[in-house]
Amino acid sequence: MKIAVCGYGAMGKLLSETLKLKLGEDFIGVVDRNSEHCFENFNLLPEKPDVIIDFSHVDNLKELLKYSLQNKISVLIATTGYSSEDINEIKRVSKEIPILMATNTSLGINLLNEIMAHIVPVLEEWDIEIIEKHHNKKMDSPSGTAKTLLEKINESLNQKKKYSYGRVGMEKREKDEIGVHSIRGGTIVGEHSVIFAGEDEIIEIKHEAHSKKIFINGAIKGAIWLAHKKPGLYTMKDLLF
Repeated sequence: MKIAVCGYGAMGKLLSETLKLKLGEDFIGVVDRNSEHCFENFNLLPEKPDVIIDFSHVDNLKELLKYSLQNKISVLIATTGYSSEDINEIKRVSKEIPILMATNTSLGINLLNEIMAHIVPVLEEWDIEIIEKHHNKKMDSPSGTAKTLLEKINESLNQKKKYSYGRVGMEKREKDEIGVHSIRGGTIVGEHSVIFAGEDEIIEIKHEAHSKKIFINGAIKGAIWLAHKKPGLYTMKDLLF
């Protein structure tokens, strides 16, 4: 199976190095117009890959989908920060090619998402807060992973709650809200905590990423799984369960 990468940032570099070791000549190359070490666009790739793994920027989506659709190539999208219009375009294209959209490719985080579906209905009356921490170069807030956690939590509630992004001033916390807090600093790889605060007791479920390798391993596993799937929009849950 042949794989290409879109994006040559921190994740793209590490992914490329790993694929070179694992695939040899079946690693086609990296597309990134801003790096002299990469191909400037997809049409310059020496051959067509079976799968493209995208760890880049939202601005690359149009070109990525156009090339993949024209050549019937599977795409694993691990970039976050997309608008609702972008999501709709991804859904449209997924009717013709397989797309796996992963806000986080780690096994642990995706298990955390599934845990929410089981415990949230039991703790529905408790106050729910999410805290996410990332390095100081991350652009989007809250993280795509935090947004996915929010969606999973709200889907599991009998009564949907609104989201409160941070707090400032003199205002009491409402019962019908989920608090979301983003912290940016240093080289934090990624931390996500879900706090359930009840009367006289607290449950906190936390995932810490100590290395970017967990995302790389998950992305490669996802790409191999996706390569020969039928057209459709998939998630990491489809891969794991």
